[in-house]
Amino acid sequence: MDVSPLQVQLAGEAGRSWAKNEDAKKRLSVERVYQKKTQLEHILLRPDTYIGSVELVTQQMWVYDEDVGINYREVTFVPGLYKIFDEILVNAADNKQRDPKMSCIRVTIDPENNLISIWNNGKGIPVVEHKVEKMYVPALIFGQLLTSSNYDDDEKKVTGGRNGYGAKLCNIFSTKFTVETASREYKKMFKQTWMDNMGRAGEMELKPFNGEDYTCITFHPDLSKFKMQSLDKDIVALMVRRAYDIAGSTKDVKVFLNGNKLPVKGFRSYVDMYLKDKVDETGNPLKIIHEQVNHRWEVCLTMSEKGFQQISFVNSIATSKGGRHVDYVADQIVTKLVDVVKKKNKGGVAVKAHQVKNHMWIFVNALIENPTFDSQTKENMTLQAKNFGSTCQLSEKFIKAAIGCGIVESILNWVKFKAQVQLNKKCSAVKHNRIKGIPKLDDANDAGGRNSTECTLILTEGDSAKTLAVSGLGVVGRDKYGVFPLRGKILNVREASHKQIMENAEINNIIKIVGLQYKKNYEDEDSLKTLRYGKIMIMTDQDQDGSHIKGLLINFIHHNWPSLLRHRFLEEFITPIVKVSKNKQEMAFYSLPEFEEWKSSTPNHKKWKVKYYKGLGTSTSKEAKEYFADMKRHRIQFKYSGPEDDAAISLAFSKKQIDDRKEWLTHFMEDRRQRKLLGLPEDYLYGQTTTYLTYNDFINKELILFSNSDNERSIPSMVDGLKPGQRKVLFTCFKRNDKREVKVAQLAGSVAEMSSYHHGEMSLMMTIINLAQNFVGSNNLNLLQPIGQFGTRLHGGKDSASPRYIFTMLSPLARLLFPPKDDHTLKFLYDDNQRVEPEWYIPIIPMVLVNGAEGIGTGWSCKIPNFDVREIVNNIRRLMDGEEPLPMLPSYKNFKGTIEELAPNQYVISGEVAILNSTTIEISELPIRTWTQTYKEQVLEPMLNGTEKTPPLITDYREYHTDTTVKFVVKMTEEKLAEAERVGLHKVFKLQTSLTCNSMVLFDHIGCLKKYDTVLDILRDFFELRLKYYGLRKEWLLGMLGAESAKLNNQARFILEKIDGKIIIENKPKKELIKVLIQRGYDSDPVKAWKEAQQKETEKSGSVTDSGPTFNYLLDMPLWYLTKEKKDELCKLRNEKEQELETLKRKSPSDLWKEDLAAFIEELEAVEAKEKQDEQVGLPGKGGKAKGKKTQRAEVLPSPSGKRVIPRVTIEMKAEAEKKFKKKIKVKLLKMLYIKYFKHIST
Repeated sequence: MDVSPLQVQLAGEAGRSWAKNEDAKKRLSVERVYQKKTQLEHILLRPDTYIGSVELVTQQMWVYDEDVGINYREVTFVPGLYKIFDEILVNAADNKQRDPKMSCIRVTIDPENNLISIWNNGKGIPVVEHKVEKMYVPALIFGQLLTSSNYDDDEKKVTGGRNGYGAKLCNIFSTKFTVETASREYKKMFKQTWMDNMGRAGEMELKPFNGEDYTCITFHPDLSKFKMQSLDKDIVALMVRRAYDIAGSTKDVKVFLNGNKLPVKGFRSYVDMYLKDKVDETGNPLKIIHEQVNHRWEVCLTMSEKGFQQISFVNSIATSKGGRHVDYVADQIVTKLVDVVKKKNKGGVAVKAHQVKNHMWIFVNALIENPTFDSQTKENMTLQAKNFGSTCQLSEKFIKAAIGCGIVESILNWVKFKAQVQLNKKCSAVKHNRIKGIPKLDDANDAGGRNSTECTLILTEGDSAKTLAVSGLGVVGRDKYGVFPLRGKILNVREASHKQIMENAEINNIIKIVGLQYKKNYEDEDSLKTLRYGKIMIMTDQDQDGSHIKGLLINFIHHNWPSLLRHRFLEEFITPIVKVSKNKQEMAFYSLPEFEEWKSSTPNHKKWKVKYYKGLGTSTSKEAKEYFADMKRHRIQFKYSGPEDDAAISLAFSKKQIDDRKEWLTHFMEDRRQRKLLGLPEDYLYGQTTTYLTYNDFINKELILFSNSDNERSIPSMVDGLKPGQRKVLFTCFKRNDKREVKVAQLAGSVAEMSSYHHGEMSLMMTIINLAQNFVGSNNLNLLQPIGQFGTRLHGGKDSASPRYIFTMLSPLARLLFPPKDDHTLKFLYDDNQRVEPEWYIPIIPMVLVNGAEGIGTGWSCKIPNFDVREIVNNIRRLMDGEEPLPMLPSYKNFKGTIEELAPNQYVISGEVAILNSTTIEISELPIRTWTQTYKEQVLEPMLNGTEKTPPLITDYREYHTDTTVKFVVKMTEEKLAEAERVGLHKVFKLQTSLTCNSMVLFDHIGCLKKYDTVLDILRDFFELRLKYYGLRKEWLLGMLGAESAKLNNQARFILEKIDGKIIIENKPKKELIKVLIQRGYDSDPVKAWKEAQQKETEKSGSVTDSGPTFNYLLDMPLWYLTKEKKDELCKLRNEKEQELETLKRKSPSDLWKEDLAAFIEELEAVEAKEKQDEQVGLPGKGGKAKGKKTQRAEVLPSPSGKRVIPRVTIEMKAEAEKKFKKKIKVKLLKMLYIKYFKHIST
C-alpha cells in the first residue's frame, strides 16, 4: 500500500509527541518515589512506626468487664488507639515520680461523645515561656515534636516517657486535643487546644492561678485514622483495665474512673483481681506469695496451670510481653524450685528450668532507671539487669513460701503424668497368643487364648524353685500353668522413679507375660479377658525374704491395678517348713510356731524324725509332684477384705508412712515381748486348715516378720553391741578356739557351717574384716586380730586385701571381754535343730559404746559414736559404788584431734592444723571418717586447681602421711593465708564435721527396739542387766563348784573308808555295793545330777529323762587311787575345791565384775604397749612382729615448730545446736501428748 508524504509527516509528529510525554512521566515518578516529608506528615503516613498498627487486630488480652471484672478473653481492637491512650495515662502516673505528694488520677472515658480525659494533681508543667523556643512550655511539649524532659541520659529517671513522642502522638491522632495545666509556682493556669491532627493550634489561654497544681489532657481520637466508627466495648474494656493497672502499680495514688474511685489498695490487692476465682487441683484457692522487696520492687507469685504467665509493669508501663525484669525475678525462683524438685524427684523424668517456669504465674511491679524497650509500643523491656539501678533479691522467707505454695506439687504431678504417659507407651502390653524375647519363661499353652482367664502364672524365687514347679506341672499339666523365675526381689514401684521402672526388666517382663496395661481398670469380667493370665501364683521360700518378695509383688499389683486384688488375682503356693515322720506316718508343718506347739503337746516327739526345709531347693522332684497333686492344700488365695487391706499395703511400702511403720513395728515388738514374758507361742498364719489369707493378715502377721528381721540384721543389741552376723562370727571363733591364725575366707566357710549363716559369703567375709579393723575411725577394740592388710584410714578400710590372702584369730582381749564362765547363763538359739549362737552375749563392758554402731533398718536407724574404754570402765565402777556416772564425750582410738559438745547429743569434731610460716600450714589430723585419699581428692585438689565457681586457693601441697598418720604441708600466698585465718582455717580447709546422736536405737535384752536419749541411759541399762547376770553366773558357779566339791568329798571319803576297811568291794555284786553306798550316805554322782538338772531347765520341752542314781564315779576309780600319794592328792583337791567354794560364797556379783575389769585393763595395757611398739618399728613382719629396729622418719610426724590453730567453736554454732535440741524436745513432747490423747479417746 502507498503512503502519502502527509501521512508520513503526521506520523512523525505523533511519534515525537509520544516520546515527549514518556520523558515527562519518567521525571514525575522520580519525584514521587523520593519525597521529603515533615515529621508530622511522616507520622500520619507511617503510624505503625510510632504507635503500632492502626488496623483492627483480634487477640487474647486481659480486659476489665463490668460483669466479671478482670478476665482474659478475645478482643478486637486497634493497637495504635490503645497506645495513644496509654501514653497520656503513663504520663499522669510518671508525675508521681516527679512529685511524691501527687495523690490522685481521674480518668474519664465517654464513648458516646468520643471523649477521653485524664487529670492528675501534683506538680504541674511550668507555665512559663521557654527562652530559647520563645513559646510557653506546655505548648512546646504538647504541640511540638521531639520535645521532652527525658533527653538527659545522665539523669537517672524511673518514668515511662523517654523518646519525646508520647503525648504529641496522641495530639496528632486526635481531631481535638486540649491541654490544661496550672502551676502554683508561676501562679498561672495554661489552656490550649489543637485541632485537625495537631495541624491547627487554637488560641492560648493564660489566667492567674493560686490553687493546687494539676494537669488535665482531654482528647477526641480521630477514629477515621483507626478505621473505627466509635469507641467500642473491647477498646473501652482495655482502657478500663489500664486504669486498674495504674491503681495497682502506682503506690499511694487514688484512681477515679468516670467519677468512681477504683477499689484497689496497692499491688497485692490488684493481684487478687486476677486470682479471685482461681483454684488449684484440690479445689482450694490459689496461694499468693507477696513481697515488697524494696521501694522499687514488688513481687507476687502463684501457681499457673496454663504455662508461664506474667503480669508486669515498668514505671507504670504494662509490659505485656514481659522482658528482662521478669526474667530477673523469675530466674531466682526457678533456680530454687529446680533444686527442690530434683531432690523430690530423684531418678524420675529430668526436669528443666523452663518446665518449672511453666508452672509459675508471676506479678512484677518495678521502677527501673531509664528503661529501654524493643519498640515504641513498650511491651517488652530490654534493659540489662546490671543497669536497672536497683536490685531485687528475694528473701528466704519468700522462697520458702514459694516452695510451699503448690508449684512444686504441680510440677511433680506433671512429672508423674509425663512418666505415666511414657510408661503407657513403652511398658504396657497387649494380649498375644505367643510372646517372644523373655528368657526362662515357660508359657502356659492356653495363655493369651480364649481360655486365658483360667490360666495361672507361677512366679518362682529363682531357677531352682522354677525346677520344682516344672516338676509339679507333670501332675497338673502345662495347658493352664506357666512358670517364670524371678531373679530376686522386685522393685518397690510405689517409691521407684520413672526411670527405674522403665529400665526394670523384671517388672516389664511380668507386664508383658500377663498382658497388663498401665492405667487400665480391671473391674469387670470383660477387662479381665484382655489379660493373658487370670491369676498369678507366688512360689517363694518359706522364710522372711520369701515373705518380702510376696509383699513386693502384692505392692506392685496394688499400686498400679488395685482392682485386680478384688478379683482374687493373687495366690501363693506354700511348701512345708518342717516335716516329721515315724514309721509310715508323716506330718508337714508350714510354720515353726505350729511345729513348736506340736512338740510341746507330743511327749514322745523325740522319737519322730525331723527334717527342716530351708528353701524350695530342699524339696525333691517327688515331693514337688506330691505338693501339686494336693493343690488344694498348698494353694492359698489372697482375699480382699476391704479398705483395711489397702491401708495395710500402703503402710508397709509407702515412703510417706515411715512414722506409722515405726509405730506398727513397735506394737509388734510389744506384743512379742508380752508373749515371751507370758510364755505364749508366737502367732502364725499357715495352719493345717488354712485355705485363704487376707492382705491385712499377710502384712500384719507375715510381712512384719521380714521388717523386724531387717531391723535385727541392721541394728545391734544393746547387750553385746553386735548384729547377728557379727555374733555368728564370734560364736564360731569361740567354738574353734584357734591358737593359730586362719584365713578370713576359711573362717567365713566355718561360720556358715557352724552357725547356719544363710546369706552371701562375701558379706560374711566383710563382717570378719570389719571386726578386725583398728585404724582411726573404726574399732576402739577390735575383737579379731588383723594379720595382713585389713584396710587403713587412707581409704576408710576399702583398701583391704582379698579375704583369701589375709589371716585373723581372736584378739587376746576377746575372751576377757566375753568370759567363758558367762556362756552357761546365755540362751542359745537353734537353727535346723542345730545349736548356734546365743540371742546375745553378755560382755563385761557395753561394747556398743566402745566401738559405736551404725545401721539402717525398716522404720528405724541407729547411729552411736565410739567412747573411751577407760571412761566406760570408770563409770561402771562408779555405778557399782553407788555413784552417778560422769558425762562422756565421743572418743576414737589414736585420734589426735578434738571433740567438743555443742548441745546434748551434738558434737563438733575438729582435725589438727598448724601454721608453719606466713605461707605454709600443716594438716596433721582429719575429722573422724574423713579419709586421707578422699580429703586429698575432694578438698585439696579443687583448692589447688580451682573449679568453675571458685578460683584456686592454694599454690601447692605435699604429702608425708603413712597408713596410720596424716600430714599435708600446704602452700598458699600470704594474702590467702591471712584471709583463711580470718575466716578460720578449720572452716576453710573443711577440718570440722558435726556429729549428732539423735538415733541411738538398739534392741534391748527382750528383743524390742528401744530409743535412748543419752549414752548414760545405755550405760545404766547395760549395768543393771550385767549385774543381774553376774548374779546368775555366781549362782551357776556355786552349783557347779558345790557339785564338784561334793564329788571330790565323796571320792576322798570312799578311798579313806576303803583303806580303813569300812567298805569291802572285793568279790561282791555291783547291786549290793550300790546298796551299801546308799546306806552309808554316799551321793549319786553330784556333777552328773547337777548337769541333768541344768539341762532340764534349759530344754524347751522339759523332756530330759532322769537316768537314776549312779555311783560309777566311785566304783570306776582306778586301783592306784588307794596309794598314799594319790590319796593325799585327792584330799588336797577336795580341800582346795571347798576353799574355792567358800571364797566364791563370800564374793558379791560386783566383786566378780571388778575382778574381770581388773584383768581386762591389765591385758589392755599390755596390748596397747605392744601396738605402740609395733607402730614405732619401720619393718613390720608377719603378725606384726618386727624384723628390724629402723624407726619411722621424722618427716611423717607433726613439725615441732608449728603454731597449733585452736578450733573455733562459735556462739552461733552452739546457738544453732541448742535450737535443734529444743526443737527435738518439743517434737518429742508433742508426740507424747498425741499418743496420750488418742489413748484417752480410745478408752
